[in-house]
Amino acid sequence: MAERTLFAYFNTPDQAKEAVERMKELRLIDYAIERIDGFAGTGVQSLDTVGGTIAGEFPGLGQLTLGGDFDGPDAGVLAAANVSASGMSSGGPENVVTGRDIMLVAVLEEEDHDEAERIAQGCGAL
Repeated sequence: MAERTLFAYFNTPDQAKEAVERMKELRLIDYAIERIDGFAGTGVQSLDTVGGTIAGEFPGLGQLTLGGDFDGPDAGVLAAANVSASGMSSGGPENVVTGRDIMLVAVLEEEDHDEAERIAQGCGAL
């Protein structure tokens, strides 16, 4: 049997988890739920790292607030110019802070792909 992959984007992890639970009634082969954004890297994963801000032992604002892991200082400076880095953004449809940043990737049997897509949309997917 052929397999197809479904990519669905949600506002919250709970929406994605609900979709997966419903898809388990189908022939779901594998799935993953990940948080995505426009910046490379994992950024600050531990509050212990934030203490380095006092001593100046951090690459920049983009790494702290956006979770970026930048190859060079130029990319970090550009990321820090993003309105999401300061926390002063007003929000809205084009703002990365309020967007759909949860991605569900589901691998299903080809016959179940359309039904899985309907399930994802019913749970709030884009």
